[in-house]
Amino acid sequence: MEHIPNFNELIEKSIKEHWNLDALTDYKGVTLQYHDVARKIEKLHIMFESSGVKRGDKIALCGRNSAGWASAFLATLTYGAVAVPILHEFTADQIHNIVNHSGAKLLFAGDVVSTQVDPTKMPDIEGIIYIPDYSLLFSRSDKLTFAREHLNEMFGKKYPKYFRQEHVSYYREQSPEEMALINYTSGTTGFSKGVMIPYRAIWSNFDFACHVMGDHVNKGDNVLSILPMAHMYGMSFEFIYEFLRGCHIFYLTRVPSPAIIAKAFAEVKPVVIIAVPLVIEKIIKKKVFPIIQNNRMRLLLNMPVVNKKVRQTIRDQVVKSFGGNFFEVIIGGAAFNQEVESFLHRIEFPYTVGYGATECAPIICYADYREFVPGSCGKVAIHNEIRIASSDPQNIPGEILVRGLNVMLGYYKNEEATRQTIDKDGWYHTGDLGVMDTEGNVFIKGRSKYMLLGANGQNIYPEEIEDKLNSMTLVNESIVIQEEDKLVGLVHPDLDEAHALGFTNSDLENIMEQNRKELNNMLPAYSKISSIRLQQEEFEKTPKKSIKRFLYLTKSFI
Repeated sequence: MEHIPNFNELIEKSIKEHWNLDALTDYKGVTLQYHDVARKIEKLHIMFESSGVKRGDKIALCGRNSAGWASAFLATLTYGAVAVPILHEFTADQIHNIVNHSGAKLLFAGDVVSTQVDPTKMPDIEGIIYIPDYSLLFSRSDKLTFAREHLNEMFGKKYPKYFRQEHVSYYREQSPEEMALINYTSGTTGFSKGVMIPYRAIWSNFDFACHVMGDHVNKGDNVLSILPMAHMYGMSFEFIYEFLRGCHIFYLTRVPSPAIIAKAFAEVKPVVIIAVPLVIEKIIKKKVFPIIQNNRMRLLLNMPVVNKKVRQTIRDQVVKSFGGNFFEVIIGGAAFNQEVESFLHRIEFPYTVGYGATECAPIICYADYREFVPGSCGKVAIHNEIRIASSDPQNIPGEILVRGLNVMLGYYKNEEATRQTIDKDGWYHTGDLGVMDTEGNVFIKGRSKYMLLGANGQNIYPEEIEDKLNSMTLVNESIVIQEEDKLVGLVHPDLDEAHALGFTNSDLENIMEQNRKELNNMLPAYSKISSIRLQQEEFEKTPKKSIKRFLYLTKSFI
C-alpha cells in the first residue's frame, strides 16, 4: 500500500506556506487570511481542551457555508476530534436525531439553525456554539462556560508576544484508517445513514484532485463555493482541495439562486466551477437558450459556412456567464439533462460530468473535458478500481462496484447496513446500475432501487424517460412512477412561462397530452407513459437536489 501523508500535517503546511494570503471570504462580507484562520483554530483548540473535549470526541457543525463554518471544521480535525457536518436544510428533528445518533459533544450552529434547534431534544450535548462569532448559546458544562468567558485571556497568556507561524502545530497521531468525519447521507429513502469517512479517503480525494486539476489551480486563485460543505462533493472539491492549495475561497452564505450565482461568477471569476446539474441547467435555460432559440440564430447555426463561427460566439457568451476565467466546469451529484448536455457538447464548452457517492468521499469516476465522452461519467478515479456486476458489462447493465482508498469504513453504529453495502472482498455496492465500454468509460443507467419492472419483466429505468420528458415544452421537472402495470408521468410545469403566455390549467393539460404523445413516439412499447399529471408545487428535494421519489409513490396530485 502506498504511503499516505498525515492529513493534519497537510493543513498545517498550507497555513504556514500561505500565511499572508486571503483564504476564506463570506461574499460581500468578511475576509480571513490564512493566519486569521490559524488564530481561530488555535482559540477553538484552547476552548476544546479547557472544556474537556478528548481526541476522538464528535463535534457537529450545522449552518450555511461560511468562513466561520470552515474554520470550525478545520479546528475539529486538527484537534484530533471527529467532525459531524450536518446539512443546514435538514429539519430541526433531523438535526436533533443526527446529533444524538453521532453522540456529538458540541454543536456549532449557524445563524438560522441556532433559532431552530432545541437543546432539550439533544440531552447529551455539552454546548451549542454560534458559528458567526463562536459565542456560547447554550452550555451544560461549567468548564465550557468558563473557557468561553476567559478565552481571550487564555490565548493571551499562551502567546504573550503574538501568534506566529511557528506556533502552528496540529495533532499528528492519527492513522490513515482513523475516522475523520461522519457524514449523514441525505439519501432519497427517508432514512439517513452515518457514513464513516477515514483520513485515507479524504487524502485520496485530495490527491485525485491534484492529479486532475494541479496544473490549473494554484495558490491565490479564486474559487466560488456553491455546494454545501456538509456534503462530501462540496467539502472535497470546493473547500479541502482549494484550502490545501492556497486558494481564496468565496462563500455565497445565502440561497444560491441563478441570478445571485451568475453575479458572483462575474465578480469572483473562479478558476474552476464545481456544480450540480440543476445550477448549470437553470443558468443555460434562463440566460442562454432565450438568446439562441430565435429563428435568425437557428438559421445561422444550421448553415455550415457560418456554423463554426456562430458556435464560437455562443460558447464565448456562455463562458462569460460563468466568469470567463475557469478551465473546466465539473458537474456531478445527479443526472444531467440531455438537451443541455448536447448543447454544451455542440458548442465545445469545457464541461465534464463526474460520478461519486458520499461513501467514497465522494469521487468514483471522472474524465477531463478533453477526454470526456458525452453521456458517460468518466473513468474510475486514481487509487480505486471499479467493476460492473454483469455477465456482459459492455451491454447489459449491472450494479457498479468500487474498491480502493476512497471507500468508507462503514455506517456508524449500523453493522448490518455496512455488511449489506461492503462485501467481504472490500467492494462497495453503489446501488447504481451501469455499463462500461472497452476504454473504461462508465455510463449510468439508473439506480437499481429506481428500476421498474415492465408487465413482461422488462427493466424500465425511469430516469431515462424523465430526461426526455424534462426537455419537452413547459416541463420544469418530472418523475415517472408505476401504478399497477401503467407508467404515469408527474410533471411540475414551468409556471412562470405558462403565466407569461397567458395559459390556463386546461391549456397546460393539452400541452402535456401533446408532450406525452411525442414522448411515447420515442419509447419502446413497454415503457410508454399512460398519462401525465400536473403538480403545481416543485418536487421536494434532498440537499443534493435529487427528488425525494419515495414521497410521490402514494401521493395524490392535482
